Amino acid sequence: MVSTRIMLLILLLAAATARAAEIESVVVRVPVVGSVIGIGGVRWKTDVQLFNDAARELTVRLALPATAAPELLVTIPPGATERFADIAGQVFSLDSGLSPLEIETFETKRPVRVSATIYGVRGAEIFSPEPIPVDYGSGAYYPQRALHGLSFSDTFRTNVGLANLGATEATFLLALQRLAGRNVALTRITLPPNTLSHVSIQSLFPLITRGDDFMVVVETGARDTYVYASVIDNITNEARFVQPAIGPPALSSAK
Repeated sequence: MVSTRIMLLILLLAAATARAAEIESVVVRVPVVGSVIGIGGVRWKTDVQLFNDAARELTVRLALPATAAPELLVTIPPGATERFADIAGQVFSLDSGLSPLEIETFETKRPVRVSATIYGVRGAEIFSPEPIPVDYGSGAYYPQRALHGLSFSDTFRTNVGLANLGATEATFLLALQRLAGRNVALTRITLPPNTLSHVSIQSLFPLITRGDDFMVVVETGARDTYVYASVIDNITNEARFVQPAIGPPALSSAK
């Protein structure tokens, strides 16, 4: 009888330990934040807000894994919001740089709620802010993703972002398409671990001089990778963040 009780206690302790390990922390990511000067002398910045909707204080780790900036720990009281204006420049002290933002909430299964906004500044001008979708499925594996509604012309320019946050190098195959399934151009990029590539679409596909309503289909066998695009109006400097669609695009019925 005693041995049975001891065995029961051991099983309960093991279950509690396993449960504690399961809820040790949870990670979400903002695909890209930064502080950089772009075309026309516009400095692009990112503001981030963290909201603790739990009934207790939470500890949160902030990191820019594609930079050498040190990680930060912050505590957020229950029901409180922590606001970070120009998080890359003012909080992480980056003069110029881009990176995904990693947000790890400790001792919970539910992360803090995150919102992020990108906007341009030139002198006293502040251009319309654009929200950045937050990746709450960090670590999920998507071998194929598509970026829709891309343009490169006198009116619009497009940048494509590829991030590798894995422990080994990652190779991406990018296909430029006007109609789903019909490649106009192909290019391949390999990124080292913990790096972000943010380049113009013309740099990726230099033989294509202009066009609207393109898509880029991105394939990779590597995990812990992220894909996004930004389309910027050359006249107003307003930016549109493009979140990837998961999986291959629907094939067009056009002849």
